[in-house]
Amino acid sequence: MFAVDNSSRSARRKPEELVPSRYALQVGDIDVLVVSDGVLPLPTSTMATNADAADLAGWLDHMRMPSDAFDWPLNVLVARSGEQTILVDAGLGGQFPGFPRAGQAPLRLEAAGIDLAFVTDIVITHMHMDHVGGLLVDGVRERLRPDVRIHVAAAEVAFWAQPDFSHTVMPTPVPDVLRATATSFLDLYKDRLHIFQDTHEVAPGVVVRLTGGHTPGHSVVDLSSGGERLTFAGDAMFPVAFDHPDWHNGFEHDPEESARVRIGLFRELAANGGLLVASHLPFPSVGRVAIDGDVFRWVPILWDY
Repeated sequence: MFAVDNSSRSARRKPEELVPSRYALQVGDIDVLVVSDGVLPLPTSTMATNADAADLAGWLDHMRMPSDAFDWPLNVLVARSGEQTILVDAGLGGQFPGFPRAGQAPLRLEAAGIDLAFVTDIVITHMHMDHVGGLLVDGVRERLRPDVRIHVAAAEVAFWAQPDFSHTVMPTPVPDVLRATATSFLDLYKDRLHIFQDTHEVAPGVVVRLTGGHTPGHSVVDLSSGGERLTFAGDAMFPVAFDHPDWHNGFEHDPEESARVRIGLFRELAANGGLLVASHLPFPSVGRVAIDGDVFRWVPILWDY
């Protein structure tokens, strides 16, 4: 279990952890912890596959980002509602040697005092390797309780039986690794899956809902308590999306639908004033969405410690 505390306790941190890798907050009566799984390098071309190269280069220069590659942040979330402790996504895992700075979630959860034996529920926003790989790390399955409930959309399970990559633009080795990882996850955890159709209440004030787009079964998690809200949006948006929500990401299996989902979530969050956390926004990835006509703006929270 965990306490809501943003301080860094030296007794729990490894010497090499020079910056905080977790951020705690409350949503009404729900305790929330955002945990960095690290970063993984990707070519900038995957950021906007339908954009003119000059436009993408201009945006990267405007943001003072490298022109050829960027570090893609990875975040997971833990929520405690009543007697339930819910892990939302599990990070990449350490079984991919090409990404040595990612796959930190299991160690960082432990450092934050999150005992996997106390996790009652796991929500998988979608089954890409950077969301389920952490559950394939040696020893993780054995540390989870035998009755842990893993919530995943029916459409996501069906998709990975015969995944379609025809609309993606990924580095060449990635599709095969995604297939293999999703298959391993389903084989290993098939007896613990709790499959939902459209919307499912995981715990009091914790609801997972199907959005589609990024993958056919991609889902987001809404936390609501005491008049406060937070949405964990998975891979529905990336940093470039606030300036260019219509730009397609190379990892989106249905780019057109992804853009519609993204814009819909932006408008929803701007209207309800809720907090946004997403898998690939820079840590701690907690902020709000402001809107002016068709222009969206990311408003990060002030760090509270």
